[in-house]
Amino acid sequence: MLTGAAILYALLALVVVAFQIAMALGAPWGHLAMGGRFPGRFPLPMRFAALLQGGLIAVFALVMLGRAGLVSPAPPLWLVWAVVAVSALSAAMNLATPSIPERRLWGPVTLAMLVCAIRVALG
Repeated sequence: MLTGAAILYALLALVVVAFQIAMALGAPWGHLAMGGRFPGRFPLPMRFAALLQGGLIAVFALVMLGRAGLVSPAPPLWLVWAVVAVSALSAAMNLATPSIPERRLWGPVTLAMLVCAIRVALG
């Protein structure tokens, strides 16, 4: 169960990272991110932010995989719980965003990631 939760987290994270990279490269999906404040293509500073977010989520996936023993080294437990905390914040923000398309797309994804992160953290 722990391994499955870590793999599911990593697969969902891969989708999010791919989305962030696409946004950074100019995909016109601004209505699906950042509360829909930037419809169409992100302005340049937001493209850099998308890359930063994608990189951070990729690191989170490695933390989850490391906790499950699927990659080395295993992260410290405080780092695993930090991923849980950020995942909770992300889920809350995506479920409360004023952008209905963003809420419908990313709300369930981030909520599933949170559930997986909690499962992985609890061992």
